[in-house]
Amino acid sequence: MDFNENKAIYLQIVEYTCEQILLKKWTLEEKIISIRDLAIMMEVNPNTVQRAYDFLQQLEIITNKRGIGYFVEADAIEKILSFRREQFIENELPVVFRNMYLLKIDLTEMKRQYEQFVKDNFKNK
Repeated sequence: MDFNENKAIYLQIVEYTCEQILLKKWTLEEKIISIRDLAIMMEVNPNTVQRAYDFLQQLEIITNKRGIGYFVEADAIEKILSFRREQFIENELPVVFRNMYLLKIDLTEMKRQYEQFVKDNFKNK
């Protein structure tokens, strides 16, 4: 996996894990890939994956069943959406708003661009 140098690797693994759950590739209440296997797949140290899984446990998105492995929580999607919305509003939206202001892009144009983006990229939704 190609990692962004501006963000901690374990947080990028958290994002990857959340995306797998949101895309329903990892299903609710089912076992997920082991720390060792994910570390091999992503070409990182297992301690980095452990840190990501610990963070996801703190958010109550996954749980560890000792001796069995990690599982997706039943309400993981709601928790992921809540966490990611909060992160987006705090970290990314101010940058978008600043650029809109500097480039003189109004909300009408932004809405039009957003609707076109959804149409082009999420045709099945």
